[in-house]
Amino acid sequence: MDKQIATNVTWHQGAVSRQEREWNLGQKGVTLWMTGLPSSGKSTIAVALEQALLQRGKHSYRLDGDNVRHGLNKNLGFSARSSAEKPRFFADAGLIAITSFISPYRADRELVRKLHEADGIEFLEVFVDCPLEEAEQRDPKGLYRKARAGEIKGFTGIDDPYEAPERPELHLRTHKQTVAVSVRDLVDLLEKRGVLKEREK
Repeated sequence: MDKQIATNVTWHQGAVSRQEREWNLGQKGVTLWMTGLPSSGKSTIAVALEQALLQRGKHSYRLDGDNVRHGLNKNLGFSARSSAEKPRFFADAGLIAITSFISPYRADRELVRKLHEADGIEFLEVFVDCPLEEAEQRDPKGLYRKARAGEIKGFTGIDDPYEAPERPELHLRTHKQTVAVSVRDLVDLLEKRGVLKEREK
């Protein structure tokens, strides 16, 4: 049966603005988009950052590529638009949306940025940079080994390209710096952007 596309759907504007939600939370809603090769350290850093923000009394929500595919996007590959909608909603609610998606293509990431900017939501691209050789050595899931053996097709970094960001808001070199240093750099970025502002009386 063909799927029916709803044509009578309209956006229902609420009575609470984003600015009011941000004031209530004492922070600014933003999407922190971490991109990099598989096993570059994105998820590890995201988990540590979420904890660091919680300790500061800040509200964030972490979206990991694997977790999203297990849930909302089950059995689906990466879609720039669908992947952009989730953190955008969280950021609109005044949260700090932390994503860790490989998102290998510049054009896709630029589309995500434009979707955020169209709604006046800040989008911060973070390049989690790790040489392919180092990422392969880490490889906790054994995916690179399977890709090299031809068991996985279209694997980023092996038989599919990864297009590194040209002008990210932050460049983390995880083969040279610890997770703690990466988290510190991310918190510094959020502070400079006014995301971690305190609630005004």
